[in-house]
Amino acid sequence: MILNASQTATLLPYAALAEEITRMLQEGSAQVPERIVQSLPGGASLFVMPATDGRIAITKLISFTPANAAQGRATIQGDVIVFDVKIGERIAILDGPTITARRTAAVSLLAAQRLAVNTQGPLLIVGAGVQGQAHLEAFAQGLGIQEVIIASRTPESSERLAAYARTLGLQASITQEPNAALAQCPLVVTCTPASGIVLSAQPRADAFIAAVGAFKPNMIELAPSLCQYIATEGQIVVDTKDAAHEAGDLIQAGLDIAQFPTLAQIVRSEAKAKRTGSVLFKSCGWAAWDLAAARLAVAAK
Repeated sequence: MILNASQTATLLPYAALAEEITRMLQEGSAQVPERIVQSLPGGASLFVMPATDGRIAITKLISFTPANAAQGRATIQGDVIVFDVKIGERIAILDGPTITARRTAAVSLLAAQRLAVNTQGPLLIVGAGVQGQAHLEAFAQGLGIQEVIIASRTPESSERLAAYARTLGLQASITQEPNAALAQCPLVVTCTPASGIVLSAQPRADAFIAAVGAFKPNMIELAPSLCQYIATEGQIVVDTKDAAHEAGDLIQAGLDIAQFPTLAQIVRSEAKAKRTGSVLFKSCGWAAWDLAAARLAVAAK
């Protein structure tokens, strides 16, 4: 089973993928060694990310080339290879960028379902690339939002995502001032290249922020003061304990990341966010999310 991007996407509806991630976390069956990150010239990286649940085993092999964005090329390229553990046979090759986009957005959706106090929107999306579109789709399908506000470095990308949102039946507008938009948006996603701070203002008391752009210590999207404010007045949840050495936003804020609960702990305890105070969900990525996507895709086929 060798699937291209559209075929891979068809097998991974966001709501179903969020449910599969929930099942996997509740099972506690995922075994995930530390990923290998090989630095490449020009700020690029090669990622090797294996995982298994004892039934299937996967390896995601992808390149991340941030300079491609300026040239209109994909920044993430590669594949997810799936094996049957019992017989060792390769059973599927899935499109790596599609898996990455959809599982990242599905994890954010799951976190919002569990942690957000106000899921009505509007949704503020900062960053109008592949992850911006994936999160738009996921929150529209999974939460039923009706309105989105988009901020991006380039007007063209903002316009493209806004136009796409309107094809989904959503109200869509563009802002050049995402900090000002925080006052009207209880749902926020930052999915930029994380080369600089994009949000620094104080969020609403009922805000849920999913920050997915920064997955290296030197990357940042959120001002240290913003992270420190939420740590004191609200709640911070990380996708995994690996965030302790990957979450640039939190590391540069000087926070003790080990004190924050993981998404798995939230799912297993059925814990909810504080009823007052904003919530920051910091996502860095984990091969188990790719494993959940592979499980869903293989089962669907």
